[in-house]
Amino acid sequence: MLLQTGAQSVPQTGAVTSFFPLVGFPSALAPMQDVTGLDFMEIVSQYGSPDLFFTEYFRVHDHARIDPIILSSITENSSKKPVFAQLIGENLDHLRRFAEELQQYPIAGIDLNLGCPAPRVYRKNVGGGLLRDPDRIRTILLGLREVCSCPLTVKTRIGFAGSENFDRILDAFASAEIDLVSLHARTVKDGYRARPQYDYVARAVDLLSCPVLLNGEVLCAKQALEAVENTGAAGVMIGRSAIRNPWIFRQIRDLHAGREPFVPLLCDLYDYVNKLKFALSRPMVAEIKQVARLKKFLNFIGLSVDAEGSFLHRMRRVVTWSELDLVCRELMIDQGRGDWPMAMRPYPGLVARPSSEESACQG
Repeated sequence: MLLQTGAQSVPQTGAVTSFFPLVGFPSALAPMQDVTGLDFMEIVSQYGSPDLFFTEYFRVHDHARIDPIILSSITENSSKKPVFAQLIGENLDHLRRFAEELQQYPIAGIDLNLGCPAPRVYRKNVGGGLLRDPDRIRTILLGLREVCSCPLTVKTRIGFAGSENFDRILDAFASAEIDLVSLHARTVKDGYRARPQYDYVARAVDLLSCPVLLNGEVLCAKQALEAVENTGAAGVMIGRSAIRNPWIFRQIRDLHAGREPFVPLLCDLYDYVNKLKFALSRPMVAEIKQVARLKKFLNFIGLSVDAEGSFLHRMRRVVTWSELDLVCRELMIDQGRGDWPMAMRPYPGLVARPSSEESACQG
């Protein structure tokens, strides 16, 4: 049986497993709250789409209903790529209700969020908070499996404060016959600062029969291929690096095919920023708030603009579109800068703000 995804069909049973050999080196855009909506998916697709998309999470609780804005990233997505609907919650009855309702739309599968490290999330015992209770994870996944005729997948981390439950968590995944695991190789408490422990990805590959996507601090295409080769992962999921460099999925395909990867120039980066500005603009929202939202993206983009961090320093202080455009033009276009290649990896010593990292809470 086939599940219709609007742009293409994928098999309902074993869909992810059968899909992977067809794409060679599968890549996915990590779900990031307040980032990976329809607008951002459409922009990334223009620069070289990933093979799989995952929505921002649908919040699931007693009175929750399907968010129409998040739903649009499924129903209006023009990328012709599979889109998985991600859920976050811990009440099995309501999770099952959402899963059943979402299967009425052209989804590629249901994905359970077990990885969000934001304290405001895990304190509610959802997202990464569930990693403290492998038995509860097993119950939820087995319950979801009963109502999912589509692929059932998870986005997870290696544990909450430590990795002592890792094997039990993997066993819960195996019991529910999960179709795909996207594994961020840090604990919840690690946030985004600790070094990823990719050996846990290799262990998941060894212990699970389903494909495993490696996630966490994948900074460039070359590193992506090396990490996958070293761990045996089926492919890679990329979040914050795709905000900084939306060409990264194209570059991965180039390298995997033995081609020289496309290297964008700073003028290309300037065009990308303008596309983001247009996509995120909301006429009824105050200018200062619109600029502030774009700056969340620019905190990551700025890591590849200049080694001194001048762009980040100046960008963080602007409050109007005209001020922001002046900074972008001076650091990306003027004095011949437009012909300079952007850095493929973040310049050493530059960091995005912690608040921005939390907003992109799963990448």
